[in-house]
Amino acid sequence: MAKILIVEDEKPINILLKKNLELVGHRCISVFDGESVFDEMEKQAFDLILLDIMLPKLDGFQVIKELKDIPVIFLTARGAVKDRIKGLKLGADDYIVKPFDMMELQARVDSVLRRTQKAEKLFCLGDVRVDLIGRKVYFHDRLVDFAPQEYALIEVLIQNRNIALSRDKLLDIAWGYDYGGDTRTVDVHIHNIRKKLTWENVIKTVYKLGYRLEVEK
Repeated sequence: MAKILIVEDEKPINILLKKNLELVGHRCISVFDGESVFDEMEKQAFDLILLDIMLPKLDGFQVIKELKDIPVIFLTARGAVKDRIKGLKLGADDYIVKPFDMMELQARVDSVLRRTQKAEKLFCLGDVRVDLIGRKVYFHDRLVDFAPQEYALIEVLIQNRNIALSRDKLLDIAWGYDYGGDTRTVDVHIHNIRKKLTWENVIKTVYKLGYRLEVEK
């Protein structure tokens, strides 16, 4: 997964971002002002920067002007159209206005990383190997046949591993917001995935909520 620099001066938000991104496998470093961005970049390379605009010392617009060859997603309370346009014109790959849903953020991060070829390409767990580029699943090195919707559900679970997802949320992401089906559809697909991959103890049932793909970090 990717190494991400989180630049957010509100400590609770910074901690929340770090915790959720690390749950799905990313490595994160947190800083709380604009100048610290360059201190960290001298120490190590990053695949992505999540950048607030209203920061101490140097604001996000000043910071991005000095950045080269690194993807940036603005996370900010400044939602005016002029600010969005300015951020994108300065080179941001995406612009997300607070408050935002953490699932949406993860999806935007994945999208930017795919465009910059830093996204996860292969997921391995025990005897299961998932080719996330070719959209193929192997068990004991044998290709397993999955319906398109089953595979979509596997991918959502992998991208959000160790995070409890409600049945409604899984429907929203894997089936699409316009899907009018019953949440029991999720249960049927989860049963099929568990059976085909012997993932009975990997896809955990979260009582009165939904499911979680449990992976040791």
